[in-house]
Amino acid sequence: MSRAMDRAGVVKTYDRWAPVYDLVFGQVFEKARKSAIAACEAIGGRVLEVGIGTGISLPYYTERCRIVGVDISAAMLEVARQRVTDLRMTNVERLAIMDVQNLEFANGSFDVVTAQYVVNTVPDPEAALDEFMRVLRPGGELIVVNRVGADKGARLKAEKLIEPIVERLGWRSDFPWARFENWMRANGNVTLAERKPLPPLGHFALLRFRKEPAGAQTNRSLVTAA
Repeated sequence: MSRAMDRAGVVKTYDRWAPVYDLVFGQVFEKARKSAIAACEAIGGRVLEVGIGTGISLPYYTERCRIVGVDISAAMLEVARQRVTDLRMTNVERLAIMDVQNLEFANGSFDVVTAQYVVNTVPDPEAALDEFMRVLRPGGELIVVNRVGADKGARLKAEKLIEPIVERLGWRSDFPWARFENWMRANGNVTLAERKPLPPLGHFALLRFRKEPAGAQTNRSLVTAA
């Protein structure tokens, strides 16, 4: 774990972001956010959105999905709760403060888990991914929008150079695809259904991981959309 990515530091950082998060990141990440929610809607049912933040994605859900949202920042959740009230959303079951590396839900509680711009912001990304899969039912999907860093070359050098700066903003810039591959390899019931580059500039990706039923044969071939 890098020096800046500790739990207290993450909470402090996102509490500071709460008043301006929508203004700063709303337009920039809107297309990616809509892509993630569309993937959730394709499955429907009970959806856990981890790192729900200010609830900026909530207006994109329909009644097809019943939403539970968790975040580590009380300030962010305060904005999300006000959004639910203002929009009179009846399909939001619960918003709660929770550590995404230690979710307070039973195994197989959700049809879909979605994590948008979360995996590279937590102290132990692989532990978080394991938790997401634990609370997902067999046959369900984990839908991730995340920074996918370079594996080599000038871009990788640049990411390492700016790492100390972006960590203080609350995330990692150096997060290569190999980390997801290694995590999948360590879990016998996870397959990749889709990997699609997203704006801005393709530095982020929509990743759909499927939780296979116990005993199912897994196919780990990587799927990349054009």
